[in-house]
Amino acid sequence: MTRFGIIGYPLGHSFSKKYFTEKFQQEKLQHHAYETYPLEDITGFPNIIKNIPTLRGLNVTIPHKQTIIPYLDQLDESAQKVGAVNVIKVDGKQLTGYNSDYYGFKISLENWLPSRPDGSLILGTGGASKAVAAVLQDLKIPYIVVSRKRSENGITYDHLKSQPERVAQSSLIINTTPLGMEPDIESFPDIPYQLLSNQHYLYDLVYNPAETQFMARGKERGTRVKNGLEMLHLQAERSWEIWNE
Repeated sequence: MTRFGIIGYPLGHSFSKKYFTEKFQQEKLQHHAYETYPLEDITGFPNIIKNIPTLRGLNVTIPHKQTIIPYLDQLDESAQKVGAVNVIKVDGKQLTGYNSDYYGFKISLENWLPSRPDGSLILGTGGASKAVAAVLQDLKIPYIVVSRKRSENGITYDHLKSQPERVAQSSLIINTTPLGMEPDIESFPDIPYQLLSNQHYLYDLVYNPAETQFMARGKERGTRVKNGLEMLHLQAERSWEIWNE
């Protein structure tokens, strides 16, 4: 049995197992299986590789997209560019890290936006945030990173609330945090929603539930919203291409 899977913690929200299991059934790949490997501490990663000799590929999700890097033998250009890994190709003892979030987000965003915004906000600083930032940089869309702690190239949520002009100047707002994800569906990023208008576009990388509180609160102000399901499908198909290259 040729095995694939996903590592992260928690994994109850992940659609990847369902997605790939259905794909294998549709393509009559009876000897392929996709499993979830909940991994709270990244130090347990070598045991997964050691104990599953038929493993050929892994997806990587929160919170390991950056902490996984020291455990890999090499990084593809995509992972080097983003500074985060969400796909691992297992070729014998060789582990190579890739990033398909960049690919999935870029195509999904271009499919959705009617024109290039003058400014944007990225909510969160994790591995997915880095992929989003790389896409916006390549598309020449200015961005500001917003997080709980002030970073070198970003501001805090408190700063955002005290500077309403930043919201007005940022018609695209992307949530890269897990806030609002199953099972904690009542949580949402702490931004000044009252400043949003029908000129804003809210993209939530969360795809479960289909409409998060972030999206719902934006819709109340007339914004256009999109969840991360299309991005998930695009990056999943890119994962499959990587594993079979």
